[in-house]
Amino acid sequence: MSPPPTDVKEVVESEIKEWHFHIYFHQRNADEHHAALELRDAVLRLRRDGAFVAVPLFRVNTDPIGPHPVGSYEIWCPSESFVSVYSYLCLNRGNLSVLIHPLTREERKDHEIRQAWLGPPFPLDLSTLPVRSDEVPLQYASLKLGYSSTAPKLTLEERKRLGNNVEQILKGEKEAAKAPSD
Repeated sequence: MSPPPTDVKEVVESEIKEWHFHIYFHQRNADEHHAALELRDAVLRLRRDGAFVAVPLFRVNTDPIGPHPVGSYEIWCPSESFVSVYSYLCLNRGNLSVLIHPLTREERKDHEIRQAWLGPPFPLDLSTLPVRSDEVPLQYASLKLGYSSTAPKLTLEERKRLGNNVEQILKGEKEAAKAPSD
């Protein structure tokens, strides 16, 4: 196993910009189905009211579809809103399970080894997913968020200054690990 990359340019350029949250429910369990739809409506209201940007797909799958073995729906989320959406779902998912995965060119890896779960995991049928796509699967490019963002980005030099500043501040914190001096 190779060590994780530490080149700032490489790490910044490979950053994931868009995510999916899949809300799972047992489609024959009326209470779970109802809870899932209530959560979806709450996310839509919160998006409308400016809490975060999250886009539930128009369709709610009442049967297994693709790799998903039970009823589900998808919520697209740009990295700009990831923490807010994740936090909201952590606190408000009830007994529902949530699959979280990045959107990259490698859909199978995204669902198999780059995923995380809130609640109990479900087995996925990965045979339905391509191993690699030519393009990053852009969604909602009109929002100009995620991979489609037009916002100015920090330069590598600005990032270096920020990192140095953080290290200086943390020198006085006994519990904080120190960065290697290489």
